[in-house]
Amino acid sequence: MPESVIDLRSDTVTRPTAEMRRAMFEAEVGDDVYQEDPTVNALEARAAEVLGKEAALFVPTGTMGNTIAIKCLTRPGQEVICEARGHLLNYELSMTAWFSNCLIRSIHTPDGILTWPLIEKEIRPLGPHAADTGCIEIENTHNMAGGTVYPLEVIDEICDRAHGRGIAVHMDGARVFNAAVAASLPVSRICAQVDTVMCCLSKALGAPVGSMLAGPKSVIDQGRLYRKRLGGGMRQAGILAAAGLIALERMPLRLQEDHANAKLVASGLAAIPGIRVEPETPATNIVIFDISATGKSSQEISAALKARGVLINGINPTTMRAVTHYDVDRRGCETALAALAEVVAA
Repeated sequence: MPESVIDLRSDTVTRPTAEMRRAMFEAEVGDDVYQEDPTVNALEARAAEVLGKEAALFVPTGTMGNTIAIKCLTRPGQEVICEARGHLLNYELSMTAWFSNCLIRSIHTPDGILTWPLIEKEIRPLGPHAADTGCIEIENTHNMAGGTVYPLEVIDEICDRAHGRGIAVHMDGARVFNAAVAASLPVSRICAQVDTVMCCLSKALGAPVGSMLAGPKSVIDQGRLYRKRLGGGMRQAGILAAAGLIALERMPLRLQEDHANAKLVASGLAAIPGIRVEPETPATNIVIFDISATGKSSQEISAALKARGVLINGINPTTMRAVTHYDVDRRGCETALAALAEVVAA
């Protein structure tokens, strides 16, 4: 494989910026299990402010953040409603079942966006045969639907109706800053009505490690104990939190560039015979494309691209995903498109 690699597998592959590295080197630290790390404390306070919540908790991963949220918002034996392609159901090793002892009730949608009429049909009261609905989870942006963004009115309706029935709402906002940029809204407004929200610092925002869980102080206090149970007591974590502060403050300002590059990639892919982009115009930084008409499998295409210095993964044998981020500029995207066209035509 060539030395210079264009990596579009995910926005998790980004490397910390020079500013992040300096901040990490200079970070003031303490023991965070004792809540004595000043940099972690600053990050949690700032994240709560940005997300519009009472309190926030620094966790190592988005999966841990979602796991803690669901545990805090449910009782064992309840159901959690989520979209069928959601991260919570498909990519978190069944933690909702294993840690929260809850069953997921999934709903398939064409675009990854749950609406209240779809949810309402699946809500169950506690009875002699059915487990009651304890929580509704929405993923914004929706990863496997192609980075789709929840309309604000849809979020508000889900929250209003759910809360009216005593049901909590959690937002998997791993890329919620992308959603905010796409919707031209403050991230705090997007999260205003949900009970809890998790956002990743290590995806689109480029920090090396970490996510934030935000919500009411009582929930976050309980969540801190669950974080310890899950092995997330990280001691002198200020070294990581310092990069997270830079990610939170600086990196949302450049996300529109990633969105523009995703549109470039989608347009270029659509021009390659045998490739179909779904959706045709990505809302944010994720491009999902079908390669079944090329006569090649995603594994074959990935291997051929890797030999040309381009990394793009398959979701399944006929579908692939490209994710734009700050480590791949417009020229890199154009080079990746040219390599893919060459591989498909070979």
